[in-house]
Amino acid sequence: MSQSMPWLMRDIRRARKQDTAAVARRRGDRLADLVAHARSASPYYRELYRDVPERVEDPRVLPVTDKKQLMDHFDDWATDRDITLEKVRAFTDDPDMIGRRFLGRYLVATTSGTSGRRGMFVLDDRYMDVSSAVSSRILGSWLGPLGIARAVLRGGRFAQLVATEGHYVGFAGYCRLKGESAVRGKLVRAFSVHEPMSRLVAELNRYRPAFVIGYASTVMLLTAEQEAGRLRIDPVLIEPAGETMSAGDTERIAKAFGTQVRTMYSATECTYLSHGCAEGWYHVNDDWAVLEPVDADHRPTPPGEFSHTVLISNLANRVQPFLRYDLGDSVMVRPDPCPCGAASPAIRVQGRAGDILTFPSGRGEDVRLAPLAFSSLFDRMPGVELFQIEQTAPSTLRVRLVEAPGADAESVWRRAHEGLTRLLADNKLDDVTVERGEEPPQQAAGGKYRTVVPLAD
Repeated sequence: MSQSMPWLMRDIRRARKQDTAAVARRRGDRLADLVAHARSASPYYRELYRDVPERVEDPRVLPVTDKKQLMDHFDDWATDRDITLEKVRAFTDDPDMIGRRFLGRYLVATTSGTSGRRGMFVLDDRYMDVSSAVSSRILGSWLGPLGIARAVLRGGRFAQLVATEGHYVGFAGYCRLKGESAVRGKLVRAFSVHEPMSRLVAELNRYRPAFVIGYASTVMLLTAEQEAGRLRIDPVLIEPAGETMSAGDTERIAKAFGTQVRTMYSATECTYLSHGCAEGWYHVNDDWAVLEPVDADHRPTPPGEFSHTVLISNLANRVQPFLRYDLGDSVMVRPDPCPCGAASPAIRVQGRAGDILTFPSGRGEDVRLAPLAFSSLFDRMPGVELFQIEQTAPSTLRVRLVEAPGADAESVWRRAHEGLTRLLADNKLDDVTVERGEEPPQQAAGGKYRTVVPLAD
């Protein structure tokens, strides 16, 4: 089932004008259609749903899935039977293929996520079009006519702060946009979060973006540069994403840049999951997504209480359906209507906080590195199944690894040590010691692995 972008934009506008009951019916129809498609075209879902009713409009009757289960059944999960894990791995191992069409049809995105375990996902055009349409609608609602006019006067340029050394969804989507739309591609530029801060600041000063979108931890590092006067940009909107932020963080960003700040809570598995409002809540885009806060037994968590985890259903991606997918975050649904006036469910997120590591430089200023710099390094490193980096002293990092089956532990450690040493040297941190932890990565409360653990206060 394919819809054009104009159809999607009109459909999203219609949904905004409908009451919650009408949106629920629309969501139920889309869920029923996707479940039927998954059961007919995916051997994995056919077996998983063998005892599920014929028509499903309520996700709670479905079994729960997660990244490990789907990756373990990768070849049977896909509804396009040409897709195999071997083909996707070969594709993602080639950096020249970032943003290109896998099998001539799909976008491939990789992620390590908060678990540190690599995921490889195949995304179809319908998913990408829904994501673009939802994002366009949200951007318009955030800015209003006056804000849009201000953005146009400033050139309308978007700066995306992304990991540029892997098939991450932000960079892969950017590369595809550049390759397939020359006009839109001119208005968007990717900036690597791996760049030394001084170089990133200089490039942004030259580019002068109207919009800054990127990882929250990197945005916070840039906020300090703006406060110090080294960064001198005046965007109309800053959109931190991917990591949880406090109200104090967003207020600091807004003050430093003199601009509007809006956040998003999303994932590679559902990039359009929610959007932030002026009251500091995330609103679920519930005509195309389902979000279920649940306890440890996957029973619904009451509004006003933080959940053990959260299940999401992406109602757009049909090539690898994400249905009742355990995202691993703790969220709370607002028990009363949000003062912003939006009728869609409003949530707060307790998980996915970005932890920045701070190192003494000996030159009078501390050096800070965002966690993405480390996760992207290990994500593209062969032989790493799971990793964790803990700052055990101001200038000491302890690295814990779980090697992939069949990988040589000494070779994996050598690559890890060399990669980390190079990353630190690029940021003038040659005196930081990298230790090998013989113990496995340590789980936090709730069973999650923090990939980056800062020095304890």
